Amino acid sequence: MKEHYYLVREDILPEAVVKTLQVKQLLASGEVKTVHEAVAQVGISRSAFYKYKDGIHHLNQIERESIVTISFDLEHRSGMLSKVLTLIASSGGNVLTINQSIPLQGRANVVISVETSRLTEELDVMLQSLQGVSGVRRTQIVGQG
Repeated sequence: MKEHYYLVREDILPEAVVKTLQVKQLLASGEVKTVHEAVAQVGISRSAFYKYKDGIHHLNQIERESIVTISFDLEHRSGMLSKVLTLIASSGGNVLTINQSIPLQGRANVVISVETSRLTEELDVMLQSLQGVSGVRRTQIVGQG
């Protein structure tokens, strides 16, 4: 199931959703130590908090957390990794880490972590483009956050 995100003005959100964000801010700042304290201070139930906590984030927090880790199987040919990195960069991705195994039987596994907050296209489109590069045998998302 593909997740969809919307940018919504705060004043049209249900009160429980807005208060859930306030609880998360209290916890993150250290003003309170427990969820129980935070929900009591804000005035919502613990069940409402747990219902919405994974679905509401500050926009700048989502941007910081937009990292995807992709595993590739690449043919052992000169310039293969360079082609992959060039495509990621041209899509607006920022490479954070690269881990590559020693090539065995003509293929190397490469795991790349990419910041995706400034992608100029959908992640799925970039992955399809990467899969289409000659010499890329497999692409797979192994982590996202």
